[in-house]
Amino acid sequence: MAEEKTTTEETQVAEAVQTEKKETPKQDPQEFLKNFDWEKYEEGIERVEDSKLEEFEKLVEENFVDTADEEVVEGTVTHITDREAIIDINAKSEGVISLNEFRYNPGLKVGDKVEVLIDIREDKSGQLVLSHRKARTIKAWDRVNAAHDKEEVVTGFVKCRTKGGMIVDVFGIEAFLPGSQIDVKPIRDYDQYVGKTMEFKVVKINQEFKNVVVSHKALIEADIEEQKKEIISQLEKGQVLEGVVKNITSYGVFIDLGGVDGLVHITDLSWSRINHPSEVVDLDQKLNVVILDFDDNKSRIQLGLKQLEKHPWDALGDEIKVGDKVKGKVVVIADYGAFLEVAEGVEGLIHVSEMSWSTHLRSAQDFVKVGDELEAVVLTLDREDRKMSLGLKQLTPDPWTDITSKYPVGSRHKGIVRNFTNFGVFVELEEGIDGLIYISDLSWTKKIKHPSEFVTVGDTLEVEVLELDVEGRKLSLGHKQTTENPWDKYEEEFALGTEHKAAITEIVDKGAVIDFNKDITAFVPQRHMEKEDGKKLGKGEEAVFKIIEFNKEFKRVVASHTAVFREEEQRNVRAARKKAAAQAEESKPTLGDANEQLQALKDKMEGKKKK
Repeated sequence: MAEEKTTTEETQVAEAVQTEKKETPKQDPQEFLKNFDWEKYEEGIERVEDSKLEEFEKLVEENFVDTADEEVVEGTVTHITDREAIIDINAKSEGVISLNEFRYNPGLKVGDKVEVLIDIREDKSGQLVLSHRKARTIKAWDRVNAAHDKEEVVTGFVKCRTKGGMIVDVFGIEAFLPGSQIDVKPIRDYDQYVGKTMEFKVVKINQEFKNVVVSHKALIEADIEEQKKEIISQLEKGQVLEGVVKNITSYGVFIDLGGVDGLVHITDLSWSRINHPSEVVDLDQKLNVVILDFDDNKSRIQLGLKQLEKHPWDALGDEIKVGDKVKGKVVVIADYGAFLEVAEGVEGLIHVSEMSWSTHLRSAQDFVKVGDELEAVVLTLDREDRKMSLGLKQLTPDPWTDITSKYPVGSRHKGIVRNFTNFGVFVELEEGIDGLIYISDLSWTKKIKHPSEFVTVGDTLEVEVLELDVEGRKLSLGHKQTTENPWDKYEEEFALGTEHKAAITEIVDKGAVIDFNKDITAFVPQRHMEKEDGKKLGKGEEAVFKIIEFNKEFKRVVASHTAVFREEEQRNVRAARKKAAAQAEESKPTLGDANEQLQALKDKMEGKKKK
């Protein structure tokens, strides 16, 4: 009985122990550390059973992480202060990380999982110091390469702006974001992206130099490409769409139609003439445009803006008719005329011939300039072809109306030299009255090859009216006629047979040239340059010359030196003959005697010639 009782008691104790073990929960290491007084333990005040210490060490070994150097572990954010984040990595204590390491992730919050690396196991205050940046760096290249290979979307923090783009923090690596890869539309303010967290695609990796290039545009283009296909499939001529001004150039405006770009040429922006598209639209402006045309694959789309408004010519009032006076502003000038905008989008051409009554036409720039506000007369009006011609000169009386009384033939006036031609000079007597002086009527004596040798543009010149053609509106003028013709006086002074002393000015092919005065230049034929001794006159040699030809009309004078002494010889021969005849009459000599005397005189003359 006693043995049975003992056995029963042992069994009950064993069962009680088992029950106690089942009912006693497994001790929590964190709870143990919280309640454990290490100071009393170290001072020996409070003893801890060895079994409990062994149990605690076992629990720590099972539950806490003991990381090796350079080993990355995952932790949980348990608390965030103004400067630090407290991270639980399931170690013996929690660690701290500066919030600067989470700049790329401004949305960090309690409960987030982050990768960390033990930087300092125990600082001066016994604190575990962790590094998120170093952990990211260790894993970064693996992640970047994986993202590039798998074409995954990554999140990055735009740190700052740099030349040509931005610097982006991706997994702790500084990647380059080119300016052209930020968005599909041109970026005008790069600074707006600094400090933002955005999604990117890794587009290029240089393993040798550890360079990474990312693109945000690539993500947008993928979405836009789908939209683009859908929009292009629905495009039709005449369709009106809403778009945004994407870019402005000198020749037109590019409109973003939602992934598809179209061009509004400058001529399709407004019915009025404009110098630059920026006068009509602004960047990023939303507006409606109409599809005018596109190519076969719809890659080039021509848009219009002005076509959405009624044509100004259709709204032009019926009260305007030929002969009416209209006011407007000069919008364009060409050599042939100027365009006057009389209403928005309605222009009329003022041809240069309608700017002045003058028949001597000038450039339109001589009369008007862009921006001038003018009044003009409607000359022609074609509403169907939308054309209008205007005139300025019609606002003043035609100066040719009383031309015969103002400028009769023979009257003298003063005018201004306006232009040259090879054959003469145009002189303006008054606005609308121009006359032509032929080159032959510029001077009585000067031989002029071109009018510029005689006058310059702007000179005031005295003229005489030579001819007047009222129907042809032509006036012939002369300048030399305002002075006395010196050749009338020279005709008498240099009459045939007169002798004048002068020097040879120039030797030419067929003779020589001599200047008697500033107006009279005579030509001496070669055979008339012979001197009495048989030699020829040279340049600069002075002698007496006889005028053998004088033509006032053609201003031609021919002189001879040889004729001077030949004439003297002939006079001597005539005198000798006369004397011989007289002596013969007195002495009645024989015919033979007379012949001998004549022969002697002849031999004398021939002897001088041979010398």
